[in-house]
Amino acid sequence: MLDGLTRSLKKVLLSAGIEVRRFAPNTSPSAQLVAALRFNKIDLVFDIGANAGQFAKELRNDGYNGRIVSFEPLTTAHSIVKRGSQFDPNWQVPERCAIGAQVGEISLNISGNSVSSSVLPMLSSHRNAAPDSAYVGTELAPLNTFDTVARRFLGEAQTPHLKIDTQGYEWPDLDGAVESLPLMRGVIIELSLLPLYGGRRLWRKCADRLAADEFVLWAILPVFVGPIDGRTLQMDGIFFRQ
Repeated sequence: MLDGLTRSLKKVLLSAGIEVRRFAPNTSPSAQLVAALRFNKIDLVFDIGANAGQFAKELRNDGYNGRIVSFEPLTTAHSIVKRGSQFDPNWQVPERCAIGAQVGEISLNISGNSVSSSVLPMLSSHRNAAPDSAYVGTELAPLNTFDTVARRFLGEAQTPHLKIDTQGYEWPDLDGAVESLPLMRGVIIELSLLPLYGGRRLWRKCADRLAADEFVLWAILPVFVGPIDGRTLQMDGIFFRQ
């Protein structure tokens, strides 16, 4: 009887475009990520490219209770993530800045959906898959390297983790983390399967670079899928040092 009701409910929800899954590592990407962080005893997550704090909030909602430090360069998004962190003593949001390969100032392209904003020019392959992501303006932001900012927050962390979601600017982010990357227990990095931003390196080169730094690919989570053809365009690669 219960199985019949469950199937009927799932059918109704699917007809409305809603899919319900068990919250477990083998059925839920969120549960898989938190399980990986817990298994590897991660006690600090550096959140580069925080936008409005979606990643940090998801970690909290899914059970990660360790420290989070979020970096965001866009003025509006930074204000939102700053407000979202004010009642969480283990979530820090430093002053607004972009992270890259040098210290200075950088121009950012602001996308209509905010989350697709990038230093790099957006290609038609991205705009065609997500028309609301087209750029609508630009903004200057202070630029720091991860090496410059990380030492302020490492403290007594034993197993820090680095998350990078900068829409194609991940390579310069790694260039500015020469001293800090060896201290990281793991890395989450957005990987592209095809060119979406001008000058972006595709997934294999990024994965090979992390492998050269002794990070092993732990999991792959799709994050940007073409709404019409179902093609995976971007994915999050989760790596841990073995």
